[in-house]
Amino acid sequence: MNVIVEWTYKSPKGLETVFRSEEMDAALAVGIAEDLERTGRAKSVKFIDRFDSSWTVKEMKGYLKGIETEPHNITVYFDGGFDLTTKAAGLGCVIYYDQNGKSYRHRRNASVEELISNNEAEYAALYFCLQELELLNVHNMPVRFIGDSLVVINHLSEEWPVIEQNLFSWADRIEAKVKELGIQPEYELVSRKVNAEADRLASQALDGIDISATIDRMRE
Repeated sequence: MNVIVEWTYKSPKGLETVFRSEEMDAALAVGIAEDLERTGRAKSVKFIDRFDSSWTVKEMKGYLKGIETEPHNITVYFDGGFDLTTKAAGLGCVIYYDQNGKSYRHRRNASVEELISNNEAEYAALYFCLQELELLNVHNMPVRFIGDSLVVINHLSEEWPVIEQNLFSWADRIEAKVKELGIQPEYELVSRKVNAEADRLASQALDGIDISATIDRMRE
């Protein structure tokens, strides 16, 4: 979870002004806030998340303590591949998350049939990732979803309307699952190069290679 630190500075002569930091990890922000409070010059300190919710230092400490044993700081990479000749699709999913003081990378792919386009495969890949998040017991968390599909990212970010009926159905399913899990989504478009890991998993699924692994990133 990333937040902005906002604090009101009060000078010895009683002059006041408000400062705002750049966005940073919430745990780091708490450390900075505590340091500011020790100076005796911070009249008030609060945190603002990317949904414009405001948190006190006490509230943020409680939140971080409460999620320590749950998956958090979650970033998801997704990709879908489609073979026009065989009508087969490959889905790739990579989930980075923290839990119990450790950082993990979860990778999984799957092959599916009966899809009709690459765009539909991209939607299916994102839905597949949501199912993986559910298996990891992710609930009521902000999650970054990163992909190289201009169509999917712009549809779900509401930059573009969804016109095709089959894609509209996928968008509805995704939004329903997001709501069910209590996820606050953030969608980010990247190049295929940046999304290479999920792309490779999708390609391996098309080749009949199944991948399912969760790795402690400190041991990589």
